[in-house]
Parts: sequence; structure tokens; C-alpha cells
Amino acid sequence: MHTDREHCVRAVQSKDARFDGWFFTAVLTTRIYCRPSCPVVPPKPENMTFYPSAAACQQAGFRACKRCRPDTSPGSPEWNQRADLVARAMRLIADGVVDREGVPGLAGRLGYSTRQVERQLLAELGAGPLALARAQRAQTARLLVETTPLPMAEIAFAAGFSSIRTFNDTVREVFALSPSELRERTPKSNAKNAQAATPGALTLRLPFRAPLNPDNLFGHLAATAVPGVEEWRDGAYRRTLRLPYGHGIVALTPKPDHIACRLTLSDLRDLTVAISRCRRMLDLDADPVAIDDQLRTDPLLAPLVDKAPGRRVPRTVDEAEFAVRAVLGQQVSTAAARTHAARLVTAHGDPVEDPEGGLTHLFPTPEALAAVDPESLAMPRTRRTTFTTLVDQLADGTLHLGPDSNWSETRAQLLALPGFGPWTVDVIAMRGLGDPDAFLPTDLGIRRAAQELGLPSTPAALTARAAAWRPWRAYAVQYLWATDSHPINFLPV
Repeated sequence: MHTDREHCVRAVQSKDARFDGWFFTAVLTTRIYCRPSCPVVPPKPENMTFYPSAAACQQAGFRACKRCRPDTSPGSPEWNQRADLVARAMRLIADGVVDREGVPGLAGRLGYSTRQVERQLLAELGAGPLALARAQRAQTARLLVETTPLPMAEIAFAAGFSSIRTFNDTVREVFALSPSELRERTPKSNAKNAQAATPGALTLRLPFRAPLNPDNLFGHLAATAVPGVEEWRDGAYRRTLRLPYGHGIVALTPKPDHIACRLTLSDLRDLTVAISRCRRMLDLDADPVAIDDQLRTDPLLAPLVDKAPGRRVPRTVDEAEFAVRAVLGQQVSTAAARTHAARLVTAHGDPVEDPEGGLTHLFPTPEALAAVDPESLAMPRTRRTTFTTLVDQLADGTLHLGPDSNWSETRAQLLALPGFGPWTVDVIAMRGLGDPDAFLPTDLGIRRAAQELGLPSTPAALTARAAAWRPWRAYAVQYLWATDSHPINFLPV
């Protein structure tokens, strides 16, 4: 995108928010970089240069605009619609892998050499993994400075910096303000809220590209919520989070121009990871305009898109958890699947305290579930075999499900497991792994919707028709499901 200069200039001159996160505008005269929708008067085209990432701007010596806050732009949709090396690396960097394991750890997870990973990221993003992780740490530090009363030393280490000096130098270089100056610029109301907040709680805004239709997104999460792990309370979807350094509880509330996010963390070092996983679960980095334009090319699908544009794919914060829940939900109702999952949570989940609601546990780890006596599972014997095989392979590492998963290879691994058919594999690919082109032609709800719309209703014919919807067939599934009156399509009242 950033290499198409004419397109980028037009986007900046029209202040088009759809391109926020796709590229960044660096101004040669002021040495400032902005998002395309920056409200200031656009610079002359000859003074503009374009970069694919905030890290590339910072590495070239530009500082973030204080007006448009380019560090808070939605992420590029590229990384959630691709499964190549660069996209998988970006998902892992967002998940904090470089901060925890370094560049060798990132390369090891991807199955490439450190040099190859650095070369690919530099070629496409203008910055290597360390620079990208540094930009992310700077954004986390600013968030903590502006939303908490924590001492600067605690913020430095919570954001992932190795020393207070590095923290100070980075913040000053990126934002042209010291950490203390950033805090002084924070509105007094924010400071009062930070002082009054529950210890460890943070309140922030998650941006997205408009439009966003919250009905199916939050309706699906609320209707399938596992008691003790998830709940819908006071207009917010709440759930527990298992994180690298501890655990957390998040409350997510849909607003017209953002998602209100309230995070309570046992360890602030998990802040970046928690935000990344919540954004991924709500599919907030999607480009709804491009998706809907593609789906509108089908005249039978177009009325559904026009009626409620901006549907997202409800995903997950834990890929292994979702795979287990997909097996529990095979050939049973939504209510029965929730009951099965709740029993496992009560018996094998780690307990947590939730003074603000009714959450009680973290979802059990694969290791804990692998120790479950199969005879204690209230399900048919064949499904017990499916369940135990899955959790055993997840526990010993034979099967890995994560943001770095190769979609085609993981599909093949899942299909090789007993009891895993195309529907189970594709629903895991769609909601667990985040494949935007996963499709469910055998799903009963999809077939009924297709028949009602005049689309082919047999799996083979529907798959052939859906070729025109690629690479967004997972979003077509959301629109087709919307023809059903199931509660997953509506926000709870």
C-alpha cells in the first residue's frame, strides 16, 4: 500500500480513516509522522513520504504526531488475512513473543533462521523484529503513563523495557516528550479515574475501522459463553484471560466509535498481550469496506450486506480452548455445549477472584484436561476418543494452535485426528486460527439460509458459488447466519 504514492497522497488529502494502520505519513519538513486521517492541514505532497509501519517511521528518525496519535491506529488488516511468514511474525510480535523470548524465540516458533525473519520483515515493513517490538513497548508505556498512577519505574518494566534509562530515551525519542511530560498532559479527569480505579484495573479504548455491527459479534460471544469463564453483564461481555505472566479479567462494551475495554491484570507485563488478544477476538483490525464490497458482488448476498454492514468474525483469546469447545459442541445444542464446558471448568479450571462480577475460573489448560478420566465425561464414547486425542496432542506439543499456526498445515493435522470432520476443522480455522476464508458449507444453518436466499444449498454447489466470495468466505458465513433468529445473532437485552 505505502508504495502506491498517488493513492496514499489522495488518502491523506481526503483524511480517509479507512487507511489508518495501512500506512503512515512522514512529513520531511517537521520530522513528524501521522495517520492518514490526521485532522491537521495536509502537508504538500512533495514533503510527504510513506512507511508501512510506525516502527519504520521511528527508525527513520520521525516522531509521533501529538494530535492524531498514530500509535493508537487500528492494526493493519494484512496480518490477519495472510498466513505467510511476515503475517505470522507480526501476530507473534503483537502477542509479545519478542519481549519474552527474543528474536531467536520468534524465529524458532516460525521455523526459520533469525536472519531470514529479519530480512523478510525489513523488506516488507521497513523495520526488523526488535524495532517493531520497541514501537509496541513505547505504545504500551504511553498507555500506562496516561491511564494509571503507577510510578515510572514500574511502568518501564511492565511495558517490557530492560531499564529505566531505555524507557526514558525511547519515550522521549518517539513522542518528543518525557514520561513525566506525557503524564502532565493527561486530562485531570483521567488522573482522578486512575486514582479511583480498582487496583490493577485499566480503562482504555480499542479503535476499529467503521462500520462495525456488534450484533453477531457480541451476540455470539454472549450466547455461547461458558459459565464461570464468560458472562454478559451490564451491557459488557466479560471473560477471564490466561496470560503469560498471570491472569486477567476483561470487560468489553461496544460503543459507536470504539470498544470500551476494562482490564484487570494480576501482572501489568501482560497488558500488551491482553490488548492484542482482545482485538483479535473481536476482529477489530478487519477492513469491513473491502470485505463488504467483495461480498456485494453476489446479487443474492448483497441485500444482507446492505442491511447490516460491518459484520466481524467472533474469534477467541485462546486457540486451544476454542478447539476443545468445538469438540464439546459437536452434534449438540449450544446450551448442551455450554453445560459440558462448565463442568470441565468447575472441576479442572484454575479459580480466580472477580469482585466486579460472577467469573470464577480460568478455562482448564490442555495439560489439566489430559489428566481427566475419560469415563467421567458425559458424552458418547467416540467423542470421548476425539476429546482425549485432542487434549493429549495439545498437551505434549504434537499439535500446536496459536497465532503463528500455518493454516493449511494445521488443517491437515486436525483432519487426521479421530472424529474431526470438515465442519469441526473449518470452524476452528475460522474462529480459532483466524482464517478469513474458512467456510462451512455443511453447516445446517448455512444451508437453510442459502436455500431461503435462493443460493445452492448442497455443500458442493454452495462451495462452488462461494468461490466468488473469496478471500472473505468466513464473513459470508456471518451474513448467512444472520438470516436465522438464533440468539447468537443479537445483542442481549
